[in-house]
Amino acid sequence: MATEGAVNYREISRRVATSGSVSEDRLRRLGAEGFDAVVNMLPDSSEAAATDERAIVEGQGLEYHYLPVDFANPTPTDFRRFRLVMKNAGEKKILIHCAANYRVSAFYALYAMQDLDWSWEDARAHIASIWNPADYPAWQRFIDQVRSQSGRNLRRSG
Repeated sequence: MATEGAVNYREISRRVATSGSVSEDRLRRLGAEGFDAVVNMLPDSSEAAATDERAIVEGQGLEYHYLPVDFANPTPTDFRRFRLVMKNAGEKKILIHCAANYRVSAFYALYAMQDLDWSWEDARAHIASIWNPADYPAWQRFIDQVRSQSGRNLRRSG
């Protein structure tokens, strides 16, 4: 599959894949690869953003969700919007992407902890396979804040 060549591509399950930036050529192949929806977390103003992504995706009959997250300031509101899109995705095959799969890996791991019964260790391993949020204090604060606001005991271990 062409999408597997995207930056930091990860196939999470048969219905969810995540990645960094996706070229226009790869975007044009998503329908043929069986995807039903795209979640783009990369602000259009980013130099890594594809031109006319919405038109390319929707032109294939796929759902398009634009949930831009400011890398310097991720918020719990951003996460709540992401979580709602994921909950409403049902069984659709979905590609979630940003610039380098940093934003996405953190958001998806937190979502998976709250809604898919991932442990903190699973979530942390997933994120660490791509990057280290501790290198970006705003992200470490965001992850800690979302974890502390969840209704479950998701305190950091180790």
